[in-house]
Amino acid sequence: MSDTRRKFLAVLAGAGTLAIIRTEAQAIQSKPSGRPSAPDPSPDADDSSSPLGKSPTKVMLEANEKDIKKNIEKLYQLATDLKAEVEKTDSSQVLSLGMLKKAEEIEKLAHDIKTRAKG
Repeated sequence: MSDTRRKFLAVLAGAGTLAIIRTEAQAIQSKPSGRPSAPDPSPDADDSSSPLGKSPTKVMLEANEKDIKKNIEKLYQLATDLKAEVEKTDSSQVLSLGMLKKAEEIEKLAHDIKTRAKG
């Protein structure tokens, strides 16, 4: 039974790490490439819609990207904390409620990042 818990926690830590790697890969893929985009047929229309000269969609996408980056940093920190806690805890004797809560928080954050990345 104690081996089962230890394996479960190891798989959970691995899944958290995999989620981090996957979201970072998606973030890298979603960044615009170095090639210029097609010119906007009506650049004056964007200037009138926002005081900064950016379209509302672009402003929303930039804010979304900032949130994704912030959440990825938080996800990385949580996964690192969980990994450290798993390594220092004798999970064969005690299954920490704190570890389970961190794992759930990691799962929710990874789901939020995935949802935001899809648009």
